[in-house]
Amino acid sequence: MREFASAAVKNAIATLEAFAREGLDPVVRAAETMAQAMTSGRKVLAFGNGGSAADAQHFVAELVNRYQLERPPLPALALTTDTSTLTSIANDYHFDEIFVRQIKALGLEGDVALGISTSGRSPNVLKGLAAAKSRGLVTVGLTGAGGGEMKPLCDILIAAPSEDTPRVQEVHAVVVHLLCELVDIRLFGRSK
Repeated sequence: MREFASAAVKNAIATLEAFAREGLDPVVRAAETMAQAMTSGRKVLAFGNGGSAADAQHFVAELVNRYQLERPPLPALALTTDTSTLTSIANDYHFDEIFVRQIKALGLEGDVALGISTSGRSPNVLKGLAAAKSRGLVTVGLTGAGGGEMKPLCDILIAAPSEDTPRVQEVHAVVVHLLCELVDIRLFGRSK
């Protein structure tokens, strides 16, 4: 068991090192885009399924409350938290529509839509990104190697350099924190 655990940690470190070499530019662009949107009175809408839903909620909590810096709350919504809305849309229409309808109701031109899918193939995330793009939102995708079907739907694609779901999710956790810190730096000139 110890050898397995050691190998898993080494694999995670190698994936993060590869991301540090090759994947940071879109993270910086995404943070700058989000900060600019917030400066212009716009917001971030974040969404995904399962662990990616948790990442969306984590990201939004850090923006609305605070990350490390004491600062005003920032405008962001997780489209994964309202169970009545989610279940009514899934029941009356289809589960693939749960993010589309919320984006149509809440998304404004100039807002940022952050769609998260480890595979880049989640139908409801893809449809959400497509709806956001058609409404003039800036689309940011957070996914795994290659981007899957998300790639053409995203103005900015942040791709973890792995197809192994746990490694992708580990990179996503780091990206969530990087985005929060970079937004704070861009908006408030500093971080903790």
